[in-house]
Amino acid sequence: MKQFYWNLRARITTAGLWPHGWVARGAAYSLGSAIGLFILAMLLKLVAPKASDSLGGWVKFLLFDAAVLFSILAFRWLKRKLLWRLRNRLIVTYVFIGVIPAVLLIAMALITLYGFAGQFASFVVTSEIDSRLRTMQAANAAVGNELAARIEKGESPTAESLAGLRKRDRAWGRRQLAAWHGSTALPLKATEIAPVTFPDFLNKRDNELAKAIREGQPFKEIVRDKDELYLRAASWFDVGPDKLTVVTSEPLDKNLVADIAANLGEITLYAADATQQKDQNQGAAKGQGFQTRLFDDKDKSETVVQERKTGHSDTHHFHPAYTVGSLAAPAGMTDREITFGTPLSVVDWATGERETGALVSVRTRPSVLYSHLFASLGDIAQGVEYILLGILIFFAVIELVALIIGTRMTRTVTGAVAQLYDATKNVDRGDFSHRIPVKSADQLAQLSLSFNSMTESIEKLILEQKEKQRLEGELAIAQEVQAQLFPRQVSELESLEVHGFCRPARTVSGDYYDFLTASSHKLILAVGDISGKGISAALLMATIHSAVRAYSVESLPQMREPVAVGAVAGAGRIMAAWPEGIEISPGALLGLLNHQLYESTPPEKYATLFLGIYDGRSHKLTYSNGGHLPPILIGRDGAVRRLEAGGTVVGLFDNMTYDEGAVEMHPGEIFLAYSDGVTEPENEFGEFGEERLIDLVSANRNSPLVQISESVTSAVDDWIGDNEQPDDITLVLARAR
Repeated sequence: MKQFYWNLRARITTAGLWPHGWVARGAAYSLGSAIGLFILAMLLKLVAPKASDSLGGWVKFLLFDAAVLFSILAFRWLKRKLLWRLRNRLIVTYVFIGVIPAVLLIAMALITLYGFAGQFASFVVTSEIDSRLRTMQAANAAVGNELAARIEKGESPTAESLAGLRKRDRAWGRRQLAAWHGSTALPLKATEIAPVTFPDFLNKRDNELAKAIREGQPFKEIVRDKDELYLRAASWFDVGPDKLTVVTSEPLDKNLVADIAANLGEITLYAADATQQKDQNQGAAKGQGFQTRLFDDKDKSETVVQERKTGHSDTHHFHPAYTVGSLAAPAGMTDREITFGTPLSVVDWATGERETGALVSVRTRPSVLYSHLFASLGDIAQGVEYILLGILIFFAVIELVALIIGTRMTRTVTGAVAQLYDATKNVDRGDFSHRIPVKSADQLAQLSLSFNSMTESIEKLILEQKEKQRLEGELAIAQEVQAQLFPRQVSELESLEVHGFCRPARTVSGDYYDFLTASSHKLILAVGDISGKGISAALLMATIHSAVRAYSVESLPQMREPVAVGAVAGAGRIMAAWPEGIEISPGALLGLLNHQLYESTPPEKYATLFLGIYDGRSHKLTYSNGGHLPPILIGRDGAVRRLEAGGTVVGLFDNMTYDEGAVEMHPGEIFLAYSDGVTEPENEFGEFGEERLIDLVSANRNSPLVQISESVTSAVDDWIGDNEQPDDITLVLARAR
């Protein structure tokens, strides 16, 4: 089972579906738990329905939690996919910076314009109603003054002006006028008196509207009287001890609203139920405020008004009373339908309390509202249109230019990044010759130039590295070849033991030492130091090695005539016959080597060279020193003798002669020859020095020569410390027996 689980997990992980992170795990756990609880609820439904119902809430909660977490994961996945490319990131940035604010502004402008248009449409309706109320109030003033004058004169209270109003104004055919002197209704013969009752709420002391009227405010309102809506204006005049009350009433019916909708559109009047109005009036009587929200159903059969009162809210239903007018044909594609509703404040004629007793819904078009809005401007309206159109075109051009510039800038940035990405892939494949084309003079261009410079430098470094590796390979071969030049097996004499050591400062050395057996009792010792370091010094060292061996061994048969050889060497007798063989002259060898090096090497190339021939029978060392550091003979008693006879360096000047010297080596006496790499290394205390070298060899004089050599090199290494070895270290030791 465990193996099955791990195999399944490996497959899911390979497919990239294994959840990683707490969000993914939480989503998987919530979904799995919801599925498990759902299955458990289905099983429990058969045996324990109540327990099954209780699990249903947990299933819904877990499903909701899983949906939220999976939404987060989907958003992250979408963000990774969309925002991986820099171009998409910039586009999203531009959208959030430029497009979304512009869309929001346009949306806000459209919503504002729609609301303004709706409010303006409602304003047209309410202003027309208010205009009629003001006209009715003006008529009240004229009729009231006429009636007051007749009453004061004791004449019959009649209104002659009312007949004239009916003739001149068609609206007065629907209006009704009533008057009371005190509480007595006046018989106005010039009109048909409608059953308009006296406003009894004026006698209520606690009524807010009555208080306002007593303070002198005019009354011109929409009223509800016996479940019917009217436009009513009332005026009061002081006539004797009583007040003269004049009321003009006009039904808020279909005909009146049709006159308003004639040049506006379609108007629907919604009226509230009477029972709801009574409940509303009771709430208003308790001093509760109303905030109205309108909800229209689809077929206009009902409108719901939600009123938020102090502490609670009530919902009222309004039914359409009638619909008049017709919606105008659209003037263009943008001439869309506008529907807006507004509540009408209604005064209950019986109680004097205000209520939301009616709603007006207006359906119209912007072109109709535009004609109403600019009707008073006349020909100027066309100029305003051109100005607004010019502003719109100007902002559209700016937006278009901004879009073009943003797109080009995006392409510039993303193009440079894409070129860098392609270049890095070429570099990853090892193609350092790839270069990014640069066509601009901005920071991205400088970045491309920097990348090109970097790849060029890397390409040079790789070529240099390859060349270095080639040179290192050649140096390794040269090191192996040079190692073959140093004596590996030394044939020591019975009276002399020898040892040589050379450690290059670099791969190959410019120092030289050699031991050559001239006969059964003679040994040639050679120690040299080539100017410079590295390959050139190593090549010159090989040349000297070959020349010394050639002149000292291979050329002996041709060097039997003293006069001829003397002419070549430059002075003196070079070799003489011994009973056992031929005597070799160190000075003559140095002269020959000097001439050869002078002819075959550049002027700045030279070498220091010490040549010595040790005779084991006589314990005599014959030598000549060509500019090398004088070797030292250290006696048993510590006495020091320096071998300085000779001449200048080899290969720098032609036709040079080299003097010879001879010393006898006593048993136990140590011959010490060295290069400047032993004595010249420095630290904060100064040079290692010849004196320290002599003391070190003297202290270990009884040790094997190999051990003495190791002691010297270890001391030099300690003196150098962590610094790089400055020069080749060469040491040649010999001890007489």
